[in-house]
Amino acid sequence: MRMPIEPFRIKVVEPIRFTTREERQQLLRAARYNVFRLRSEDVLIDLLTDSGTAAMSDLQWAALLRGDEAYAGARSYYRFEEAVRQLTGYRHIFPVHQGRAAEHLLFAVLGGPGKLIPSNTHFDTTRANIEHTGAQAIDLPIPEALNPVHPHPFKGNMNVEALEELIRSVGPERIPVCLMTLTNNTLGGHPVSLENLRQVRQLLQRYGIPLFLDACRFAENAYLIKLREQSQAHRSVADIARELFSLADGCFLSAKKDGLANIGGFLALNDDELAERIRHLLILYEGFPTYGGLAGRDLEAIAQGLQEVLQEEYLRYRIGSVAYLAELLRQAQIPIIEPPGGHAVFIDAAAFAPQIPPEHFPGQAIVCGLYVQAGVRAVEVGSLMMGGSNSRGALLELVRLALPRRVYTQTHLEYVAEALAELYAERSHLRGFRLVRAAPFLRHFTAELEPL
Repeated sequence: MRMPIEPFRIKVVEPIRFTTREERQQLLRAARYNVFRLRSEDVLIDLLTDSGTAAMSDLQWAALLRGDEAYAGARSYYRFEEAVRQLTGYRHIFPVHQGRAAEHLLFAVLGGPGKLIPSNTHFDTTRANIEHTGAQAIDLPIPEALNPVHPHPFKGNMNVEALEELIRSVGPERIPVCLMTLTNNTLGGHPVSLENLRQVRQLLQRYGIPLFLDACRFAENAYLIKLREQSQAHRSVADIARELFSLADGCFLSAKKDGLANIGGFLALNDDELAERIRHLLILYEGFPTYGGLAGRDLEAIAQGLQEVLQEEYLRYRIGSVAYLAELLRQAQIPIIEPPGGHAVFIDAAAFAPQIPPEHFPGQAIVCGLYVQAGVRAVEVGSLMMGGSNSRGALLELVRLALPRRVYTQTHLEYVAEALAELYAERSHLRGFRLVRAAPFLRHFTAELEPL
C-alpha cells in the first residue's frame, strides 16, 4: 500500500490545539451531542465536510489581489464567466454565494406542489430545497448502491429502468427536471459512469424532460471514470468533464468542493426563458447577476480553482488519499462502503454498531465516540441527517470521513485510522441517542440530542 505523494509543498501552516479526553467529553455535552455545534478550535482533525475547507493555492491567493469589487460589470465576473463557460459550455452563468443558493433559485422556479424531481440520490440541501417548494424528491439509485460491500465501480449510477417506470406512471408533465449528482454523496461518494449518464440523457430526451447536474464534485467523478470505465482510460480528465456537462441542459455547482474555493458557486444553463426567470430571483436574493452574493476576489479564486482541479497529478493524489485511508480501515476490519469514492471514506454504521437501531442514530453514536476518543470530527449520514417529517428516511446508516482538499497529510490519516480502530475495539460500549429538539428542514445542523 502506497499513497501518492502530495503534489505540492506546504508554504504556510496553521497550528492545531490538542485537548484531553475529559475536555472533549465536556465540550460534546455542552454541544448537546451535535458536532456541528463544536468550535473548530476544539477539533484536532476536522473531517466534518470537504465543503469550503480546502487549502487554496499560491495562485489562488495571488488572484485575490486582482479582485474587482465593482457592484456591476466587474472584471472578476468576466474572468469567472470565461472559466465556467470553457468548462461547461453553457450560455447563461450565474454566480451564487454557495451551492444551496443555486438549488434554491432552480427549484423555486421549477418546483412546487405536485411536481416530482428524480435523482440518482439527492443530498440533504438539495432535498430540502425541493421539498420546501412542496415538490417531492425521488431517489432512484441502482440496487448495488444499497449493498455496502458490492464492488460495482459506479454505484452512483441512476436506475434507468426505474426512471422510465416513474415517467410513465406519473406522466412527464409532472417531472420538470431530472437531477444527477456527481459524485453520489449520500450513499458513499460513488461516481456516475459516462455510459449511465448517456442512457439517462437519451431517455429524458424522448420525454422532453431536461437534465441538470449537481456537479460539485465533477472533477473527482471524471477522474474515477478515467480509472474505472475502460473505454475512457485514454482520455484526459478535462475532456471527460466537458462531455459530462455536454450531456446535460444545465448544472449547479458548489465551488466549495471542486472549485477549490472557500465560498461560492454557480448555476449555469442553456434555456433562455428559464435563465430570465432565474435572473429575476437572483437579483432579489443574491445580488446583481455579475456578483451574485460574492466579492470579486471570490470570483477570481473560483476561476483559478476550476483550472487547478483538473490537473491529473492533483486528482491522483486526491483519490489516492481516500483510497489510502480506506485501506487502513480495511486492515483494522472496520466495515466501510466499498469501493471508496472520491472525497470521503464512509463507514457502515449499521455494521459498526449493530446494537443501535436506526431510530437511535448509530452513525451519531460513532461520530460522538470518535470525537471523545481522538478529537476527530466526522459527520453522520443516516437517519439523523436524512430523517424528519418531510423525508422517507435514510437508505443507509453511514458515517462520512470527508477529506478537505490539500489540508491533511498521510500522518493525519494514519492517526484517524488508529483512533477508529481503538473505537471499533470498544464498539459494544457505544450508546444511541434520543432527539430532543430539531428543525423541520436540515435538522442535523442544529439538532440537540441526549444519550440513552
